Amino acid sequence: MADQISGANSQSQKSKIERPFHPLPESFYLPSAEIVAPKLLGHWLMRRTPHGICGGPIVETEAYLVGDEACHSFGGMTDRNKVMFGPPGFVYVYFIYGNHFCVNAVCCREGKAEAVLIRAVEAEFGEEIMRANRPVTKLTELTNGPGKLCQAMKIERKENGVSLCDPESELIIARNPKVKQFVKERGPIVASARIGITRAAHLPLRFCLAGSRFVSRPVRAT
Repeated sequence: MADQISGANSQSQKSKIERPFHPLPESFYLPSAEIVAPKLLGHWLMRRTPHGICGGPIVETEAYLVGDEACHSFGGMTDRNKVMFGPPGFVYVYFIYGNHFCVNAVCCREGKAEAVLIRAVEAEFGEEIMRANRPVTKLTELTNGPGKLCQAMKIERKENGVSLCDPESELIIARNPKVKQFVKERGPIVASARIGITRAAHLPLRFCLAGSRFVSRPVRAT
């Protein structure tokens, strides 16, 4: 993966990113999505493409829980949401508003359907690849929303059910060895009400790094 990355980015980036990426293990996703969601901040959502690797550090997430009316598993298992029922560490992708895809990380033990929606990432790796998929003027508009990042990284329904923990997967969440430093620089972590839903929208289950320019909707640190 490192060789592909070096070919897709500028020379100035090579010293920073010429290294292997290690996916977060399945055990990372075993707790409730409410616990996993803030812990994902700063780690890298990475997509392998024929042209190289693209993605970047996660800066905004939302948790969807068992018993949560806004969670897709609330009404029970269907063909659409069965990936949510486990095992943990897999990708749940859905199409929304007839317009865009959203990508989620499945959490909890098998049978307990919870997930974390990835709402925004910083466009750090493979910018040229992502701009080809989503032409924008401002870099911050490339991946500052769940539908935007899926379009930029070309995450679609075929990624549904892919393992985030397999290093050979085309989509992974990789451990950022400097995650604490990144969170400190972009922080603080702020929890707020969720966005773009009507049911249970008031729950403080949206987590973001308040100092990141890629957050979909700015929040005020308290």
